[in-house]
Amino acid sequence: MSIETIVDTDADDTPARSEGGRVSLRTLIWIRWIAVAGQAVTLLIVHLALGFTLPLEIALGVVATSALINLANQMQRTGSLRLGDRDAMMYLAYDVVQLGALLYLTGGLQNPFALLVLAPVTVGATILSRRSVMTLSALTVGVATILAIWHLPLPWDEDQLEFPLLYVSAVWLALTLSTLFIAAYTWSVTEEGRRISDAYAATQLALAREQRISAVGALAAAAAHELGSPLGTIAVIAKELARDLPADGPLAEDAQLLLSETARCRTILQELAQKREADGGTPYDRLPLSALVEAAGDPYRVPHRALIQKIEGNPGDQPLVARSPEIMHGLGNLVQNAIQFAAAEVVVKTAWDDRWVTVTVADDGPGFPTQVLSRLGEPYLSGRDEDAEHMGLGIFIAETLLRRTGAKLHFANGAQGGAVVRVRWPRRALATVVGLTAPAA
Repeated sequence: MSIETIVDTDADDTPARSEGGRVSLRTLIWIRWIAVAGQAVTLLIVHLALGFTLPLEIALGVVATSALINLANQMQRTGSLRLGDRDAMMYLAYDVVQLGALLYLTGGLQNPFALLVLAPVTVGATILSRRSVMTLSALTVGVATILAIWHLPLPWDEDQLEFPLLYVSAVWLALTLSTLFIAAYTWSVTEEGRRISDAYAATQLALAREQRISAVGALAAAAAHELGSPLGTIAVIAKELARDLPADGPLAEDAQLLLSETARCRTILQELAQKREADGGTPYDRLPLSALVEAAGDPYRVPHRALIQKIEGNPGDQPLVARSPEIMHGLGNLVQNAIQFAAAEVVVKTAWDDRWVTVTVADDGPGFPTQVLSRLGEPYLSGRDEDAEHMGLGIFIAETLLRRTGAKLHFANGAQGGAVVRVRWPRRALATVVGLTAPAA
């Protein structure tokens, strides 16, 4: 199963993981409590301490409504509840409307605190899907537009202060542009962070899967080794029983069956041990580099595409490399990607000298599009397939895992067409790869 099937995605919106809830209700409740306290204190200071005349009862009623709603949410729901995309959007939309009501009572956009209408949009851009952020931004712009046209006069001690229409229009334009910019910029940066986080989680999942496969193989080899001695003893006893029992006795047939089944068990264990040895032995065994590369690519062979292995280097100087899950899964992903897009064949070339070790994977397919060639390795970037289900995680996972072993990757298109991926290690770096997987194994 390819790692691309582990995480689902939505091409028109953010990944489907947003529906699982990105923010806890407790977080939004505490943010609203801070806002309620700040609003109440500000109203009281302006009205009582500074002497500005405000519709205090109505304004405090708006604040008290938010406090009651917040208290009800806190009492009826557990604090660990994580809100879905729609619920979180509705929660923040109420905050925009509530703040708009307070600004309507205190001068509209002429009130210096009108800038606070941007706060719910900023919070929403970090936790909501694109569609919900657009909806919340449209609501914010709509509230700002209403406040620019309809509002109670700005309270003032002397003659009623009336700002010019040009100034109010400029404030409205500033709030509108700020809403759109903050929403788009914050959502883009946050979404990129979420994608990177999910991609690294998928990488760890792939590595853990490869480590489990190695562990199961080691366990099977150990079982084959431990069961060899008792099966040998059973075989000896079965032979003696078959020899001593009369040929026409009632137990002779059972003794022969026991002997044949014992031989069968020993054959199965021998085949298991030989397969494990062919796959590279235990995770701590070292094997020739060419054998490691061949073992990494063999699971992805298909009948209608040839997988050709080429070796360039002095056979007597071939480096011995640990069967590292990072290398196995990283090279395996590159070979799988090449076979997926190849027309007829994939060539895997292994080369080495005194300083460098290089593995090159080349196919005869369409190659990488030039517009994405420089961005290959980014998560959720589809290099050669516009299908929405092809998320571009394979190359990201391969590059991440191989870089952990000290490798550098280079992506290019061949002179005769097709994609070429070159993986290069300093020869000394491969000598320490075994240390990466020792704790996990």
